[in-house]
Amino acid sequence: MDTISWDDFAKVQLLVGTVVRAEAFPEARKPAYKLWVDFGPLGVKRSSAQITVHYTLDELVGRQVVGVVNFPPKQIGPWVSECLVTGFADSEGAVVLAQPERAVPNGSKLY
Repeated sequence: MDTISWDDFAKVQLLVGTVVRAEAFPEARKPAYKLWVDFGPLGVKRSSAQITVHYTLDELVGRQVVGVVNFPPKQIGPWVSECLVTGFADSEGAVVLAQPERAVPNGSKLY
């Protein structure tokens, strides 16, 4: 496993945000949703998330997630993703969202 310095880790802006809107993304090559995530002072950022196995659109709205907010925007078909919502693969490879154990203010940084 490669090691990194604290300075390398500090460059990754992992913030908590709340999903305020979720829609189907039928144009995506792999099943995905379009998400709008409120990162507090940073505002609302859009993301494409391949999380359709474990989550419905309705249960995503209001859920806090951890996102990387300092990647450059990425064009995914007709959609521009502005952040990366993080998660872990289960034993079948489906994504389970990373989220705080308790509610924290939107925009809080992961340390």
